[in-house]
Amino acid sequence: MRYPHFLPPGGTIGFVAPAFGCAGPFGASFDCALRRFYELGYRTKEGPNCRKDEGLGISATPAACGAELTAGYCDLGTDVLISCGGGELMCRDLDYVDFARIRAAEPKWFMGLSDNTNFSFLLTTLCDVASIYGPCAGSFGMKPWHPAIQDAYDILTGTVKPLTSYDGYQKTMFIESDDPQAPYVITEPFRLTTVPAGPVSMSGRLIGGCLDVLVNLRGTEFDRVPAFLEQYRADGFLWFLEACDLNVWSICRALWQLEHSGWFRYVKGFLIGRPLCNGQVDNGLDQYRAVTEILGKYGVPIIMDADLGHLPPSMPLICGSMAEITAENNRLTVTMALR
Repeated sequence: MRYPHFLPPGGTIGFVAPAFGCAGPFGASFDCALRRFYELGYRTKEGPNCRKDEGLGISATPAACGAELTAGYCDLGTDVLISCGGGELMCRDLDYVDFARIRAAEPKWFMGLSDNTNFSFLLTTLCDVASIYGPCAGSFGMKPWHPAIQDAYDILTGTVKPLTSYDGYQKTMFIESDDPQAPYVITEPFRLTTVPAGPVSMSGRLIGGCLDVLVNLRGTEFDRVPAFLEQYRADGFLWFLEACDLNVWSICRALWQLEHSGWFRYVKGFLIGRPLCNGQVDNGLDQYRAVTEILGKYGVPIIMDADLGHLPPSMPLICGSMAEITAENNRLTVTMALR
């Protein structure tokens, strides 16, 4: 596994918009984030699509987004790359991303979540480069930073310390506010669910992302997962998964598809985030049975309701890293190592 250099003091942060751009109200949060990075002594460089909203589920045309992502990653003038936002159809960019060029380039940290799984996951499984499943650009504009944002910044700048669960979470994905620096509104208590019940621990190589995106990549020409699993089979794998648009039925179907594609070979544990459909129950199926009906047969630890996904805060996770994960006394700890 190749690990990029960290953001140095006075370095340059690049921004791209392979999914949604920072247009409309998101532009104000982006500007606040840029000011914060300036105050911390960094330079910034925006890609050509960062302020656009011309596409369907992405900032511009798929061709323009794919070209921006390739150029942004290969740009020797930036040290790390952060996505402007999530989206819906970033998969269409992949037809225009030059993965051969990216694979040959100097490794660079890429950070984003949700639809950005289309690149963060492929960067790891196609190019053998670690990536960060973490906050998009506008989140750095909040004031004060939530500990999850600080954790992401720490990773970017080279402090890879054990992460622990946060005190609570926001009930919805977005809270309407006229303040572009508005922090998360934490109202719900943090509460882990584990299978088996009680303290659990697991270790292995950490891979995953947004389940909506992963199941869409399955079986395409971008699916190199079986070969990647064989390459690192001695490590075993910890899958981190979270769902956005999927309801409980869709979560169960998606996991079934990945299972029957061999993606969970050599699995040593699952870390499941709070789904956006949190609390949904349909004909007896809830978010827990949707997972355990498929993954329970592997006989490995399953940690659910983790700080991961679309109901913030979300832990920044290094896709491709080695990790030790424990859950005990309603406390989640993730320790990652770059080896």
